[in-house]
Amino acid sequence: MPERRVILKNCGVIDPRRMETFLNNDGFKALTKALNEMTPDSVIETIKASGLRGRGGAGFPCGLKWELARKAPGDEKFVICNADEGEVGTFKDRYILENDPFSLIEGIAIAAYALGARQAYIYLRAEYHYLLELLTKAIAQTKEGGFLEHVDIQIREGAGAYVCGEESALMDSIEGKRGEVRYRPPFPPTQGLWEKPTVINNVETMMNIPQIVLNGADWFNQIGTDRSKGTKVFSVAGDVDRPGVYELEMGSQLKELVVDLAQAKKVKMLQIGGATGKIIPHTMMDTPLSFETILGAGAITVLDESRNIVDAVYHTMEFLAEESCGKCAPCREGTEALFGIMEKFNRGEGTERDIRHLEDLANAMMPSSLCGLGQAAPIPVVDSLQHFRSEYEDRIKQKQGGAAK
Repeated sequence: MPERRVILKNCGVIDPRRMETFLNNDGFKALTKALNEMTPDSVIETIKASGLRGRGGAGFPCGLKWELARKAPGDEKFVICNADEGEVGTFKDRYILENDPFSLIEGIAIAAYALGARQAYIYLRAEYHYLLELLTKAIAQTKEGGFLEHVDIQIREGAGAYVCGEESALMDSIEGKRGEVRYRPPFPPTQGLWEKPTVINNVETMMNIPQIVLNGADWFNQIGTDRSKGTKVFSVAGDVDRPGVYELEMGSQLKELVVDLAQAKKVKMLQIGGATGKIIPHTMMDTPLSFETILGAGAITVLDESRNIVDAVYHTMEFLAEESCGKCAPCREGTEALFGIMEKFNRGEGTERDIRHLEDLANAMMPSSLCGLGQAAPIPVVDSLQHFRSEYEDRIKQKQGGAAK
């Protein structure tokens, strides 16, 4: 199946530094339609009817989130676009920001109108500082064009913390605090930034909004599967001949992305969704890409037959132990313990008892950690043991063989 470019339709077509090129490609028509022909409630109903779900990984219905914030009491409300993109192997949002900042601004402006928010923020990943000037100029051009009279859009830069991709830690960061996960409830749509109703959507989610408003909910609803509507943008990296950013209709098979487009060969395993994403063997490449199956944030890392699963999981656990914010004990202590055990296997000192400890830690961390980092950190360990347990056992046998000598 070839790419179906909906979100990326302007990438490589317009000049991201010149708003007139965006206007020549239906730019701001959706915003104009929303402001002049639709009520805020009708915009929200359109997004709800479209079936759009958040593209950050959790897949929460976008329109429902907007409706909750719209109905929440209080005159002051906020819209935040999460452009942190700190997930390992993910670079699709960077590609969007570099090539079509105006569509993102249009989506944010429509969201602000629907919610009644006068203030919006783009939370930009620290490593994307080089994009600050481009985004700032795009916002300035949009404002000069008269398209932002109802909302002020500002940019806030992160400090390089992985955990600030999580929405409550992100809000703490914007507020000038150390980025740590908040206890929930309350949830952001009712009590978010500065305890005001707040909607947080990532870059890719926001990019869908102008298209849905312009073309209608029924148009969007016909793309994808019954429960996963629209398209999905993926970052493909690792052992492939053509790493890059691709957009496919929801429900496309994984092998269409990895083999046909990215041209991977001799695939051993894939990690779907970043550092905390699922690990699957090459035998599962017929799996459809959808919320019902595997999806995550859109990062696909491919490892070929030359790679060892124990080494890969070891490096993943090293990263997650470093990036835990430390607020809750299950994640703070659990990621360190997972890394410590994986370090033993990496040194060739792992035992059968260590495998049981890995499984016990996973069972304890996943239901008790405060946020998605701790809840999902054990997933690579659990999946690797399920599909590649023999490679752990080989390390144990090597140790035993060495001891016998």
